[in-house]
Amino acid sequence: MLDFFFARPELMTDLPWWQPWLGGALLNSVLLGVAYVLPKKLLTPTGHLHAWALGVILWATLGWRAYAVMMVYFLCGSLVTRIGMAEKEAAGIAEKRSGARGPENVWGSAATATICALLAYFLTEKSLDHPWLPLLLLGYVASIATKLADTSASEVGKAYGKTTYLITTLQLVPRGTEGAVSLEGSLAGVVGSLVLAIVANILGLISGVGVVICLIAALVATTVESLIGAAFQDQNPWLTNELVNFINTAIGAVVAIGLGSLWQSLGTT
Repeated sequence: MLDFFFARPELMTDLPWWQPWLGGALLNSVLLGVAYVLPKKLLTPTGHLHAWALGVILWATLGWRAYAVMMVYFLCGSLVTRIGMAEKEAAGIAEKRSGARGPENVWGSAATATICALLAYFLTEKSLDHPWLPLLLLGYVASIATKLADTSASEVGKAYGKTTYLITTLQLVPRGTEGAVSLEGSLAGVVGSLVLAIVANILGLISGVGVVICLIAALVATTVESLIGAAFQDQNPWLTNELVNFINTAIGAVVAIGLGSLWQSLGTT
């Protein structure tokens, strides 16, 4: 039954424990050097270092498939952030640093995925037969799909949203308002989560049922994130965008794991 939402990837079970970590460090060092010399910076200098650490962890714990899924998120998220950048900057609603990600953005987006990866690595002892492995991988993909949905909805909504409503009251509000939603942004969010989930499916990380579960989880999580933004964020300075991003991705992962567990139980009763 697990295979209905999990397509088993290989984990590096036959390698010495240190070899994937060394390989990840070497690969990410090369990529860090390439990124550093590119004229268009997608990360700040410290953001590059934190992204290096993230990449090493993901490569060593879950392998190249999970690593590739995170890379797709990063590239798509960076591209969508630059949609309508001039207009968003003129309106004062663009991401700071022209969209270049710092350490807070790296971990706000990827902390949940990293937790899932580390749990899968340590709790399963790299065993493909451990019952928690497919659920943790499903949560991993769902957390990233949720974040790409959130980024796509926010950035497209700020750039092209024609009518923007506050999710709690349905009152018309300016684009870029915390907790605001638009049709254009909402559709972009669905597309973003679908793209990420399909990539994970193509790579064999999740199956077709897993794609559907990720879409549902992303929709639930981004809706809750908009509610948090509308009801609480402006009134609580400690509730930063990065913390809300972590809550958002954590909800996506938990919902996906819960749905996966339910699907598993239905298939075994």
